[in-house]
Amino acid sequence: MPSESPQPAEPFIAELKRWRDVRGLSQSALAKAVGYTPSYVSKVESGQQRPSRSFAEQADRVLHAGGALRRVFAEIETQGRPEPATHQAVADPSAGEAQPASLIVRHEDAELHYDGRTYRATQRRQLYNASPDPITRYLIRISVDRFPGNPERSNRHYRENPLTWEEIDLSATVGSEPVGWRVQHDRDSFKELWLLFENDYGRYPLYPGETTWIEYSYTVSDDKWGNWFQRAVRLPTQRLSVRLNFPTDLDPAVWGTETTMTAAAFPFRTAIRQDSDGDRRVYSWTTDDPPLHARFRLEWKFRARPDHEEARPPMSVTTASEKMRSIGVVQAGDPILTSRARPFDLPVEAEDVRRVVAELNAAAVRAAGIHVFSKGMGVAAPQLGIDRAAAIVRTADGETITLLNPRVIEESAENDEQYEGCWSFFDVRGVVPRPRAITVEHQEIDGQRRITIFEDAVARLVAHEIDHLEGVLYTARMRPGAEPIPVSEYRGTGQSWAYGADGR
Repeated sequence: MPSESPQPAEPFIAELKRWRDVRGLSQSALAKAVGYTPSYVSKVESGQQRPSRSFAEQADRVLHAGGALRRVFAEIETQGRPEPATHQAVADPSAGEAQPASLIVRHEDAELHYDGRTYRATQRRQLYNASPDPITRYLIRISVDRFPGNPERSNRHYRENPLTWEEIDLSATVGSEPVGWRVQHDRDSFKELWLLFENDYGRYPLYPGETTWIEYSYTVSDDKWGNWFQRAVRLPTQRLSVRLNFPTDLDPAVWGTETTMTAAAFPFRTAIRQDSDGDRRVYSWTTDDPPLHARFRLEWKFRARPDHEEARPPMSVTTASEKMRSIGVVQAGDPILTSRARPFDLPVEAEDVRRVVAELNAAAVRAAGIHVFSKGMGVAAPQLGIDRAAAIVRTADGETITLLNPRVIEESAENDEQYEGCWSFFDVRGVVPRPRAITVEHQEIDGQRRITIFEDAVARLVAHEIDHLEGVLYTARMRPGAEPIPVSEYRGTGQSWAYGADGR
């Protein structure tokens, strides 16, 4: 029956329309770019014309779909109609998800354009409101790290050369309307702000069941932007696509790694596509249903300009911070480390607690495999990219302490100073004054509140992790003028903290 013959192409049609929407191209504009007639594109999208392999390949290249169109075409060509993608059910809040999210990202598309001196990043997200209430704002972050793996150098660099609003030149739209924003955090190396779904001419809330595109762009000079571009999955996301656009004459080389809460960094599961566009080289990559809290990192080098890049250690040399990053620990510079963690509503969110604590314990096992913690260890959920108020401490005696929604309610008058390290910048150690005893109010998973007194080494470990949940790094606790020292100069590795009669 003629009416049924185009059906196997329906997944391709949906994919083609999706990518046309992402790129903002009309059927006529796409037809011109791929060398086909507007009538041909119209017939393909209406199901009257089966797409050809050549058209699929050309459309994938022009739309920078990262191979998505090629893959769908190959599926319908060899297998007929593929099974519906699992991510389609996520967009339906009535589909019976155990923990439905109030906001779902149907597609995040990110592009980084480099002109030889300046990077321009453009983020587009298609948002679906699965909540019963209108959404009137959206939180975004702009974060840079010129020297990843060397937090002290980066921190010093940005203290001397802070990222400014003038150079960022931020612009933002919701739908087709330009909108404003309200600053949440303004730091030397990162900015956090709320995009407000309004302007001088009206308000544009995202009502329940509705979908809209938000877009924002900003500029950073290459003396403040390291050779990496990372996307963190902070909301349920159906599709993520990333595109790097570099001058061809720089001879770029690009690679990518993925880090999840339960696995060390590993290469992208699918290849990064490379295309030429005049004097530009474009790298495209896409993935469906990325795990929540996963981090996808693209890195590059410009082989024609090695003198412009920082010298890197041989591949056989791995710093302590790089090892921690490889097991899924968020590194200094990420704004989640300087933001207050979101508390649990207990016992309502008991299942969330179990999941997060399981991730914390798994991370502790991974860390113990790469380092000996004679003083004990601890890890807080934000260090794994999880914005929740949970942490664990493993003492030198092997006891595990779980902290849920903790807060220090009393401190002893007696202090001492000891060297501390932090998994999020593990290449250095710093002397930190802390009280020898602290009283902590915290919760059990059933919601019951407890008050516990911790002393000496355990008090230090617990205080360090509670600081993480408050968005405070130990460097903020050091005495004025004090600086951490490289781990190579630290002489306390493998030794326990000492507490004598004098408090030392």
